[in-house]
Amino acid sequence: MVRAKSWVLKKHFEGSPTDSDFELKTVELPPLKNGEVLLEALFLTVDPYMRVAAKRLKEGDMMMGQQVSRVVESKNSALPTGTIVIAFSGWTTHSISNGKGLQQLPAEWPDKLPLSLALGTVGMTGLTAYFGLLDICGLKRGETVLVNAAAGAVGSVVGQIAKIKGCKVVGSAGSDEKVAYLKKIGFDVAFNYKTVGSLEETLKKASPDGYECYFDNVGGEFSNVVIPQMKKFGRIAICGAISTYNSTRPLPPGPPPEVVIYQELRMEGFVVTRWQGEARQKALNDLRTWVCEGKIQYHEYIIEGFENMPAAFMGMLKGDNLGKTIVKA
Repeated sequence: MVRAKSWVLKKHFEGSPTDSDFELKTVELPPLKNGEVLLEALFLTVDPYMRVAAKRLKEGDMMMGQQVSRVVESKNSALPTGTIVIAFSGWTTHSISNGKGLQQLPAEWPDKLPLSLALGTVGMTGLTAYFGLLDICGLKRGETVLVNAAAGAVGSVVGQIAKIKGCKVVGSAGSDEKVAYLKKIGFDVAFNYKTVGSLEETLKKASPDGYECYFDNVGGEFSNVVIPQMKKFGRIAICGAISTYNSTRPLPPGPPPEVVIYQELRMEGFVVTRWQGEARQKALNDLRTWVCEGKIQYHEYIIEGFENMPAAFMGMLKGDNLGKTIVKA
């Protein structure tokens, strides 16, 4: 019998998550039925959306999330032992699947790329950046793009895709180390939002004519400062609002409606699962190609040990990570 360790939501978060909100449980998994496979987690991801999605869980439910897994036992001829898959199995070391919903690592995956990239730059994170920038913002060559949380998993890919597409990129981050990283990977302007005297003046200096595209990972007061600086017909992709997720106070008021109206701005929220089939496959191929060609650089913030899942999650929400937070099981 295989014993699976799983992290469950012990109680719903009030403000910032704490250790006491999680509980580690161990269960014995049943023998496999025909058509099933046993998966063992190799790498797991923690992402900002989990802070919001956890509201829909019942207390005692396992935390959700993707992982890169290996098939360690199989009664499914399409998924022999040793197959590497991306599975939405949650925060667990082992799981049983009937094969539906599993994504096999593509045969053309280069040996030089870590498997964990399938959870990040060449996975859901990269896809979020790709579709948010190219489809939602409808990016055009020569435009100016602003992205916040720019040294994070999604933001760092957004900026690099914008550079590939011939755009000027301005990024904000929360430490001088992160700002240095943004400049290293090609951002035209990068600044530490925690240390600038005036966010409004910093944004004006970075792009006096304003911004065509704004990729928003932060929301809140930051966005209220950005939106009046959008050019006419500007486009805003609302990917996240991490500045508000742990707040226990009323949210700040939104941007002035007259700015949105008279600048004729378009704001659209999105969830990456919207794109499937050929569009998704083309995006993954593009991302993998750009990484292999060195056009997109990646940085993984690796935390060792499945027992550290809650700590990795809480650290990511606080901005401890540079690039994508990954837990190595």
